Amino acid sequence: MTTQRMYWTCQAVGWSGYAAAGLTATAGQVGWRPSLVAGYLLFALYSMALTELFRREILRRQWLDAGTGRILGSLSLGAAVVGSALAFLVIAVDLTLQGSASSYFVQRPGNALALWGGLVGVTSVWTILYVSLTARRRFQEKEVHLQLAVRDAELRALEAQINPHFLFNALNSIRGLVLEDPRLAQDMVTRLANILRYNLRRDLKQLVPLSSEVEVISDYLALEGVRLEERLRVRLAIEPAAAVFPIPAMLLQTLVENAVKYGIAPLAAGGELRVSARFDGDALTLEVDNPGCLADPHPGATGVGLANARERLRLLYGGRATLRLENRDGHVAATVLLPRIQ
Repeated sequence: MTTQRMYWTCQAVGWSGYAAAGLTATAGQVGWRPSLVAGYLLFALYSMALTELFRREILRRQWLDAGTGRILGSLSLGAAVVGSALAFLVIAVDLTLQGSASSYFVQRPGNALALWGGLVGVTSVWTILYVSLTARRRFQEKEVHLQLAVRDAELRALEAQINPHFLFNALNSIRGLVLEDPRLAQDMVTRLANILRYNLRRDLKQLVPLSSEVEVISDYLALEGVRLEERLRVRLAIEPAAAVFPIPAMLLQTLVENAVKYGIAPLAAGGELRVSARFDGDALTLEVDNPGCLADPHPGATGVGLANARERLRLLYGGRATLRLENRDGHVAATVLLPRIQ
């Protein structure tokens, strides 16, 4: 049973039961009348309606998130107002259905005060039950919000580590061009500006279409191609349908940068970088393949980029996404399996 359905079931059972008890007690004093039954039926309905309005006001004003003193004061005042409104409606309905001459409260004026006190008390009990029974759910919701906030902070911290790493590599790629080929250097600066612009935009959205990542790695590979010249050869194999698949921003860039820096750049003859994207059922498989061997040491390698990529996948997908490195006949393949985020 959903929380909403359980709430309304409790509302209906609680107020109907209270109305039935009141009807039985009153009928024992004044006798059974159709108007009396109608009056208590209406009481059950508007009691549910008024307490629901009270509940919405509690949530809208966030009374339960305040200090203890304010919580007690606000809830007590609210219960008194709702109880007074219920008493007024009971008396008004009784006068309308019974007439002033036969009204239970005209015949016994002291009962109006007793009615008010009883309904304020009942509304107070309803308030205590509502707050108590929903306390666990509110605590769980706060825990979820806290976890989301922590996850967002962790993601931003990881991004802060990735940004300088990429920027320094890109600047090193164009530094030697300034004197040798100013026009090409200008083109490379434009490409770097495109990458930085994309990098800034991604702070607003953690998932981007694969096509956006492919554009960024094209600019990056153009920058690296100036430095490595014919030593860097690139082959892209992207399924057309995969272009719109959402992936973590800068994930592909991290894998490509790692492959170029540690797989191709150290080799005198360079090598071919292969980037592919294909569907495996409803999931997307990204693969970046470069010459090399995982057992080979790479001077200056810290593993920060791949470690951050794995951590971002964990934070975004839980355990449903994977990133693995493996040797394949003189090549190193980085393979990422990405499910759709529901």
